[in-house]
Amino acid sequence: MPRPNAVTFKGTPMTLAGDEVKVGQSAPYFKIHYFEGGLKTITPCDLKGKATILSVVPSLDTGVCATQTKKFNEQLSALGDKVNAVTISLDLPFAMNRFCGAESIKNMKVGSDYQDRSFGRYWGMLIEDLLVLARGVFVLDKDGKVVHAETVKEVTSEPNYEAAMAALKSAV
Repeated sequence: MPRPNAVTFKGTPMTLAGDEVKVGQSAPYFKIHYFEGGLKTITPCDLKGKATILSVVPSLDTGVCATQTKKFNEQLSALGDKVNAVTISLDLPFAMNRFCGAESIKNMKVGSDYQDRSFGRYWGMLIEDLLVLARGVFVLDKDGKVVHAETVKEVTSEPNYEAAMAALKSAV
């Protein structure tokens, strides 16, 4: 169900497709793609067994999205392989891979929702007006339950890094 005025982009109200994901619910389905020697997929089932942070951005080729990805990448270095960490956007997997190489992103995978926008629709993060993802952060426990959910009200603003990382560390 569409959510009018759920976020703003540079002050202009925007509509998000789908229902809001809330703390306590199971992770909704999605299928995103990444490039690692070929196109591969990630679904919620692939993330079970470890706490997971999903950092959602409109495009890695923008300043705030790049900053968000770099900040989480840096903060995640202390957790090593104890967690899953994925940045999700609609950027093509090849462009995302290039960004990670250029910016030395080593602690996060990048997943593209370009094919069917299942993440955007099922997680309530697709901006219908622009057909890009809104900015947000979700943390899942090892069983795939949502323990932190933030949809950033103004898409051009950064998320609450401290709250997301605290939730992630509590879920480890």
